[in-house]
Amino acid sequence: MAPPAALAAAFPDGARPGPEATIQLRRHVDGRLQGMRSYRYSWWTHWRELADFILPRRYKWLITPNQFARGSPINQHIIDSTGTIAARTLASGIMSGVSSPTRPWFKLKIGRTDSTQTSPSSLWLADCERILYLILKESNFYNAVAVAYFDLVVFGTAVIIIYENFENVINCQNPCAGEYFLENSSTMEVNTLYREFVLTVGQCVEKFGVENCSPTVQALYRTASASLSREVLIAHAIEPNDDFAGSRAGLPKHFPFREVYWEWGNAGDKVLRIRGFHEWPAACPRWDLVSNDPYGRSPGMDALPDIKQLQQETRRKAQAIDKMVNPPMIADVALKNQPASLLPGGVTYVPGFAQGRPGMAPVYQVIPPVNEISADIKEVQERIKLIFFNNLFQMISQFEPKSNISATEIDARRSEQMVLIGPVLDRIDNELLRPAIERVFSVAARAGILPPAPPEIRGMPMEIEYVSMLSEALASNRGGSIERLFSVVGNIAAIDPAAVDNVDFDFGLDKLAESWNIDPRVIRSPEALAEIRKARAQQQQAAEQKQDMLAATQGAKNLAQSPMGEGRNALQTLAGGQT
Repeated sequence: MAPPAALAAAFPDGARPGPEATIQLRRHVDGRLQGMRSYRYSWWTHWRELADFILPRRYKWLITPNQFARGSPINQHIIDSTGTIAARTLASGIMSGVSSPTRPWFKLKIGRTDSTQTSPSSLWLADCERILYLILKESNFYNAVAVAYFDLVVFGTAVIIIYENFENVINCQNPCAGEYFLENSSTMEVNTLYREFVLTVGQCVEKFGVENCSPTVQALYRTASASLSREVLIAHAIEPNDDFAGSRAGLPKHFPFREVYWEWGNAGDKVLRIRGFHEWPAACPRWDLVSNDPYGRSPGMDALPDIKQLQQETRRKAQAIDKMVNPPMIADVALKNQPASLLPGGVTYVPGFAQGRPGMAPVYQVIPPVNEISADIKEVQERIKLIFFNNLFQMISQFEPKSNISATEIDARRSEQMVLIGPVLDRIDNELLRPAIERVFSVAARAGILPPAPPEIRGMPMEIEYVSMLSEALASNRGGSIERLFSVVGNIAAIDPAAVDNVDFDFGLDKLAESWNIDPRVIRSPEALAEIRKARAQQQQAAEQKQDMLAATQGAKNLAQSPMGEGRNALQTLAGGQT
């Protein structure tokens, strides 16, 4: 559990809102929850149908405490699970193609500077990326995103709440359909999230403190024993920290959003907790939007008629086969109350059978068109898979059997197919991935986990760039082109060394490292490179001077050892000639 300092306590110096402000806040959130429930009703009923036929375990029809039948079978409407499998395939494909935990999928940028360059700012961005990826990996972020994608393709809307956590920096929660209520801001972005859920008495006291709970919960907690497992209905609101009835309930103004917990249905005016957020803490992606609706449409909604037809046809096919295998029978009245066997090899004795009277026979001959029904079922199944874009994500199985398929070819085809759902990916980027990374970055920065930023970029806005497989493939192609150019220039230089003057190898290496996503620390910065080259030039100059001195000394020695007659050597003769 995170300590209070890590959770940005809303009330400094122990200040608490006054009774009147708390009463006003409680009336405000109670009334707003009632209004949001009325608006959500049509979506709520539609979600129930979707859950019945596709994903029954991610939906709550009624949030009711102390229900003891939650583990009972709830997929009684599903006979053929093609719809569920197709939705799972789409969700898994998006997870793998958009935010896979096995590859980089975002970059940090400040202006034109990113983490692939060699400046101090780039090194800082690279360190921040490494820390953010580690936080996402060590927390439950990827599990929460996988659940959100499944909700998204079935219900059209998903919610992830990202809380600060002392142990893993963040902790993500996934409210299911039927629990949450959403509203948009004037820019049609979700900025209000209400929900209702249940907690046991023990969980309620652990989360909010016994002194903040209602007298009923306090009494159950003091009773202990089995009472700790009793459930309490909790309401939860995250909304802009604006004024209501002339009051902010004592919440500091530097928090743009507030969070309120209270016991839903409790007649009192208490709240369990009020807390502020420095940024919007939730990611609420929608698959497709119409007008100013806060809830989205989904492939599940498009596929629902086909899924219903599939269940009906599968049921009729099973009934037809059952009537063929075990048809209704007609029997001689003499067999009434007499033993009769319908088992293979069994014998039934029938009076008067020799006179041609039948003992037992089918009432009618059933010859249903099972093959035609099966063919139509297969057609409906394929239509459901197309609605869920399964043809885009089951790419490898579509390859013709061959052994020369490269990983690059697979990535290229996957990137090409991801483009076909580009608008949806853009919304996922804007409503799920980008807000999540911004939230995690802010939490990590406040916790002091990130390194200090270089002075030249402090206060500058940061951008988050989504790295798709398509962009990676294009960058890899650019890197391959540079590599081929270097190879060609090297071959030409063996014939004409002046050919290397046409290529800026420093810039080319920088672009090659950028396209291959090489750690910027591998390539030296321009300043460090200039120092190295300056030192090398000085060493070469000193070596040349030393070589010249050695050559001069050796020349003088040779002249001194060359006799010129009359007891004089060449050096003396040369010196005499100069004087």
